[in-house]
Amino acid sequence: MHRHYVVPVRQVPGLSVYFPLAGEFWPPGQDPIGAKHILNSVNALMRRIGSPTPLLLAGDMAVAAGAFYLTVLLLSPASATPAATAPAALVFAGFVLLGLLSVGLYRPRQRPTRRETRVRVIFAMMLVVLACIVTYFVFPPLASGRSVLGVSVLLTGMGVWLVRRLTLAAVDEGQAKRRIVVLGTGQAAARISMLRRRSDQRRFRIVGYVPVNQAERESAEALGISPLVDLNPRKLRALKVDEIVVAIDERRNSFPVEQLLELKLSGIPVTEVVSFLERETEKIDLDVLHPAWLLFEHSRHTEIVYRWLKRAFDVSFALILLLLTAPLMLLAAIAIRLEDGRRLPVLYQQVRVGCHGRPFSLLKFRSMRADAEKDGNARWAKDDDDRITRTGHWLRRFRIDELPQLINIIRGDMSVVGPRPERPEFVEQLSAQVPLYYYRHCVRPGLAGWAQLNFPYGSSVDDAREKLKYDLYYVKNAGIITDMLILMQTAEVVFFGRGTAMAGRRRAEEPASAGQAEPEPAEAPAPEEDSGARRDAA
Repeated sequence: MHRHYVVPVRQVPGLSVYFPLAGEFWPPGQDPIGAKHILNSVNALMRRIGSPTPLLLAGDMAVAAGAFYLTVLLLSPASATPAATAPAALVFAGFVLLGLLSVGLYRPRQRPTRRETRVRVIFAMMLVVLACIVTYFVFPPLASGRSVLGVSVLLTGMGVWLVRRLTLAAVDEGQAKRRIVVLGTGQAAARISMLRRRSDQRRFRIVGYVPVNQAERESAEALGISPLVDLNPRKLRALKVDEIVVAIDERRNSFPVEQLLELKLSGIPVTEVVSFLERETEKIDLDVLHPAWLLFEHSRHTEIVYRWLKRAFDVSFALILLLLTAPLMLLAAIAIRLEDGRRLPVLYQQVRVGCHGRPFSLLKFRSMRADAEKDGNARWAKDDDDRITRTGHWLRRFRIDELPQLINIIRGDMSVVGPRPERPEFVEQLSAQVPLYYYRHCVRPGLAGWAQLNFPYGSSVDDAREKLKYDLYYVKNAGIITDMLILMQTAEVVFFGRGTAMAGRRRAEEPASAGQAEPEPAEAPAPEEDSGARRDAA
């Protein structure tokens, strides 16, 4: 008599996934189809990838192309041949990926709620429909009919949402995370354990700490840091370690070079803590950074060809956007006139610090009262600043007040993407209090930037220090493709009228012991933008 068994292949919170056994049943402990081996292989591959983004990209591409082909097969079976459908399906899938990217659904550290995910997917599908209509008008051979487009978008939207539920639930459950061992148990190692939020540790799991000497081991045991392991290749292989992160505070006389070289040659990557934190948090941690690290790191800003290409891109983008937004800018000028009359200016000019410390006059639509700084002193802004006019509130909410800066870009004062320009008064203050702050001025300031996408607008030295981490990350990793990706994700800020795209609320990083987990803070909406009389952060 047969007994009925199933082999659970993956169980995630709220969802259990099983391999279909096609009517075959066997007692526990037997695995004829090798389900356990397949699962281990999939987990190992996901750990090597180190990010859910490639999985999401592949899943969304397959869902979009499959939904398009299935729709054509159902509604127009006569034309549903792979050769005839493939070009249109690939174009449709490409638009889907661009739409999802523009609403921030490919950020490795994304943490939108289920409701936010649904809203973003719906908005992305609206962008897909718009892009397809324009494309079908310009290239009629790609057109497949309104019914095909409508059903394809509906199926794709549902499939994309399901892909995210499955993929992110599987990643958050933990089996697919990179397993790391931290070499060191001091302050540098504590910076890793201070990554408290689930999205911060989405791509890795700490499976052990390695004290570098007996004193550090005794201190770690006293603080309850665990588990403590040794740099033994056999033991590390037993732990299925994917990476070793070197986080030693004092490296003189205690740096195990030979052991690390042996482990690296055996196939286990060895990463310095600054580079590890840069990769996982997409910013440069100033607390563990040595200035020499930046000195020897490569940056495209030193390449003359890149500077020429970036300048050509800036001018072309600014001219096109200036032409497209001219009607909107005219309406903004009229609205300012209607509220404030003809006595007050429509545009607002303010001195900012540009590339290599050169000052320039930044242009904006005036969004504040004319007497915002009647005492002549530069001031930080606060939330719900009473100096902002009614028209200015809406101009600032959707970034319309920043559009005159396209003229600054054409002049060469600014770039399309880069750190936001600051006022000289604040630059002098911050340069004296924040290490490496002036390094952000080695590039042209930008209309959009990496820091604006990742951190809410602030009004303090601590906020400036936090935003500097993202600015330095951009300076180090800048490129034309990076600029285009930042611009596409900036579209989310404009469309949804949010102060920041993915950062969530501002949070302080309090010291923590290397082996102690921290609770995840509750979600909260991002603060509104600072005022025009403040450290402007677009």
